[in-house]
Amino acid sequence: MRKGREPMPAKCNRRTLTRRLQMPRCQSIQRVAMAGALFVPQLLAAGCSRAPTFNILGSFFPAWILCGVIGILLAVVVRLFFVRIKLEDQLLAPLILVYPCLTAFFTFTLWLVFFS
Repeated sequence: MRKGREPMPAKCNRRTLTRRLQMPRCQSIQRVAMAGALFVPQLLAAGCSRAPTFNILGSFFPAWILCGVIGILLAVVVRLFFVRIKLEDQLLAPLILVYPCLTAFFTFTLWLVFFS
């Protein structure tokens, strides 16, 4: 017999192990409620900072929209460059994936450079 613990049962199967490891239902509900009570105020406090916006002709636009538009324009410029050097026909196979990924790359890079 092991010291300070229950003896190992002769036959261990998955059902008996999971039954032993499960906590009572009321304890699991209390843990979820406690985690929610600690997590929700942090989410609410995180939204209190000023959002990065730009005043364009009297209307405030979120910065992510501006980064997205510039990212799209940069992807168009890169596409024109690829067509001019004839790289689009030779190497870029799934064009439906290449250009959205380039747009996302430029958008996220602009966001990180200017707003992080």
